[in-house]
Amino acid sequence: MGDGQLTPEVERGAVRRITIVGEDVLRRRCEPVTDALFGTPELDRLIDDMFATNHVAHGAAIAANQVDVDLQLFVYDMEDDWGVRHTGHICNPVLDEQPPAERRLVDEMEGCLSVPGPYKSVARADHAVVRGHDKDGRPIVVEGRGYFARCLQHETDHLYGRLYIDRLAGRERRDALREMEELKDGVLARRAELAERLGK
Repeated sequence: MGDGQLTPEVERGAVRRITIVGEDVLRRRCEPVTDALFGTPELDRLIDDMFATNHVAHGAAIAANQVDVDLQLFVYDMEDDWGVRHTGHICNPVLDEQPPAERRLVDEMEGCLSVPGPYKSVARADHAVVRGHDKDGRPIVVEGRGYFARCLQHETDHLYGRLYIDRLAGRERRDALREMEELKDGVLARRAELAERLGK
């Protein structure tokens, strides 16, 4: 999506710092969004800020703990394998369990805004259904296939304190962290440059 086609959320939102692997907030199960927070300007503002932060980082999606907020919430704005754009948010997401016989795993490259730089091959189910609530507390169901299914699984993992590198074998994981150290500064500089260009 070009800078000239910003969603209203990105227009309204402020860019927040993205947490990096090693920070504690990425490693614990996040707190549920409660009735006291649903429908509040505070939650609206957080969602707008997450869309803006995801946009300047060229992300597909971002979880609340990636902007240092301990809440079960993620936002997404991405195209799937068929060119269909998916934009939205979900609070307190729970992935449907798939019977092993119906589960088809696909190995594809995966990256993470909190592990800036490297991409590694990760096996994920090619179909995912996530149930949760919208920002006003209404029940919602989000279903995805292919890359969008991968995204839904990746973001739900975040809210349980898991990163994609946890799904890698030891050597692959070490390689990813080493690559991150080499690439991180360049990635962070590009994010900062785009944020500045957008006045964020």
